[in-house]
Amino acid sequence: MNPEEMRSKPNSKKRSLANSDSLLMTSPISERVENLLGRMTLEEKVGQMTQVEKDSLPAGAVKRYFIGSVLSGGGGNPVNNTPAGWLEMSSTFEKEALETRLGIPILYGVDAVHGHSHVVGATVFPHNIGLGASRDPDLVKRVAGATALEIGATGVHWTFAPCVAVPQDIRWGRTYEGFSEDAELVATLGAAYVSGLQRGEDLGSPGTILACPKHYLGDGGTTWGTTLPYPWITDNPQGVNPRYKIDQGDTQISEAQLREIHLKPYIAAITAGARTIMVSFSSWNGVKSHANHYLLTDLLKGEIGFSGFLVSDWQAIDQIDADYYKCVTESINAGMDMIMVPFNYLRFIENLKRAIDHGDVPASRIDDAVRRILTVKFELGLFDRKFAEESGLENLGSEDHRLLAREAVRKSLVLLKNDHHTIPLDKSVPQIILAGTAADNIGIQCGGWTIEWQGCAGDITPGTSLLEAVQQAVSMETIVQYDEMGFFADDIQAEVGIVCMHEIPYAEGVGDRAELTLNVEDVNLLKRVRNRCQKLVVIIFSGRPLIITEQLPLADTWLAAWLPGTEAQGITDVIFGDYPPVGRLPYEWPRSGSGPNQIFEPTGTGDIAPLFPVGYGLH
Repeated sequence: MNPEEMRSKPNSKKRSLANSDSLLMTSPISERVENLLGRMTLEEKVGQMTQVEKDSLPAGAVKRYFIGSVLSGGGGNPVNNTPAGWLEMSSTFEKEALETRLGIPILYGVDAVHGHSHVVGATVFPHNIGLGASRDPDLVKRVAGATALEIGATGVHWTFAPCVAVPQDIRWGRTYEGFSEDAELVATLGAAYVSGLQRGEDLGSPGTILACPKHYLGDGGTTWGTTLPYPWITDNPQGVNPRYKIDQGDTQISEAQLREIHLKPYIAAITAGARTIMVSFSSWNGVKSHANHYLLTDLLKGEIGFSGFLVSDWQAIDQIDADYYKCVTESINAGMDMIMVPFNYLRFIENLKRAIDHGDVPASRIDDAVRRILTVKFELGLFDRKFAEESGLENLGSEDHRLLAREAVRKSLVLLKNDHHTIPLDKSVPQIILAGTAADNIGIQCGGWTIEWQGCAGDITPGTSLLEAVQQAVSMETIVQYDEMGFFADDIQAEVGIVCMHEIPYAEGVGDRAELTLNVEDVNLLKRVRNRCQKLVVIIFSGRPLIITEQLPLADTWLAAWLPGTEAQGITDVIFGDYPPVGRLPYEWPRSGSGPNQIFEPTGTGDIAPLFPVGYGLH
């Protein structure tokens, strides 16, 4: 079909799909797709390939431009950030889509990467690094299933998860989004997460949320210092952020290494039923993934046989070239099907239509992309689904889900050191002193991608802090004294001290960090509390291993709690002996150094023995 035929007005005698007869609605999906595709104009097809951030869409835009997908980016929350507010927001866009000529439903997408974590009141589960430490596929599947119920209750259909990156350099700000540096473990847990979200083989089953493994391909293998500035991207700070050092950089490895380390999780996810995949900002040996025909079309769609659709990352095609027309043509021709255009979607629509008119993008490539998108929408049952009902909102932050999150926390903990069998602690100990900002701070406990894109400190969503969990766990007679900075009276000499150390919340390249050593304030805090107790337990809230070698002798017990989410009782379950520690390190824990010009060496490349190897964990 040529561009003019695609643009022509439909036969007025043909009814919209929403009003089509029951025979069509019960036909095989492939026939339903071809029937619908044959009735679509060029504008309708291009609209299906366009995904827009909800804050960029004025009322009526979804209907006018036939937008195929709407997303809430990190922090793209409704003004009324409650479960009911989310349901109202998503339903508004859904209703607009159904008012179009053909009534094609939208896909509403979110970054629900550790629970439906942008919704105040939702259950926030441990980030993937913690789930990786559990090494428990059944647990991961159950966590994903609970997350799916909370997402679906708000009228959202799609989450950009799981992240199946295989991080090879823990200085990367997205390390905590990866289950492990071990590709086999990532493949196993990633597949379990996909199965949990999609709740069985039939995507149309109740409670199913469409999974989207990310970021294809090699995002976890980029080289420090290869992130480029894109000065022509003036409406997105990610385009020129000087803090990005490895995120969105260049993966400089052979194809054999790319396949062995980074491709395995995608094959496993596709086998588990993944029907969408998000493509990476990063490059492979200098070629942007979004413009890499070999990776997207030859390898993924051809050799592997992926028949779902590919979605771009946030404004990612803009990085291909300063000429936006070239960005559009190269990405679509490479194999991109849906483009995340958070802001200027009209520019994308007009450029793609122009490219089709000029023959720079074949009409067959457009039909292929739209066919893939429609197929997934039919498989997900969007044409047959009713709107989400408010009764489903009771799933948000339910007691069952919080108990599951508590289980996930305790199974994620890795006991690094436990001299003199310091833990389990006695619940009847006379006095406990507790210090550290993070010990009573839900925001720090949850980390990035929580309420806001970067996360934020403070009382940002309901949950149980470490301080509250300790207070609940001990006997009525035990005195728990808390001081954020560890300034306790000179006459205090407690039997037990607990120090909670942390990284401040971050996400993506903002978290790229050359120095992974503890800061001076934390070291001094540790020393102050050490002088006020007989036994000292250190709990670390972090998105990756930190350099603790010099400080290790200062405490009897060290426990890696990662970014546990809202349910810190899982930590006290272990330190007070209700459950044994079972977690094992998903990443090598480095012994020393950190800076790119110092002695930090990405995993598997150095001669210096790690402080703790992958798989380590005292039980």
